[in-house]
Amino acid sequence: MNAFEILGDPVRRRIVELLADGEIPAGAVTEVIGTEFGISQPAVSAQLRVLREAGFAAVRPQGARRLYAIRPDAFDEVDAWLTTNRRRWTQSLDALDTEIARGRSRREQGGKP
Repeated sequence: MNAFEILGDPVRRRIVELLADGEIPAGAVTEVIGTEFGISQPAVSAQLRVLREAGFAAVRPQGARRLYAIRPDAFDEVDAWLTTNRRRWTQSLDALDTEIARGRSRREQGGKP
């Protein structure tokens, strides 16, 4: 799976959001995700495993607990794609802003949009 397939799942995206603030015990992730999405502990564990195997999350044992954290380097692929495509979006959005302003100006002057 590529980064977009991994992050395309709403449960995994939410887990990433939870981990963004720092290490969190697997039990706490399970509690939040179980409440918000209505899924079981094994289902949450499976999603954590996908994130871990894809390199998006790291796990550190602490006694009987497992602490999960984000691995920021895993987001390099997403960042590179966004950087490349942001230029296209910015140019297109700037052109759209210009056209909207022209239409607004024409309407204000009583002309056709």
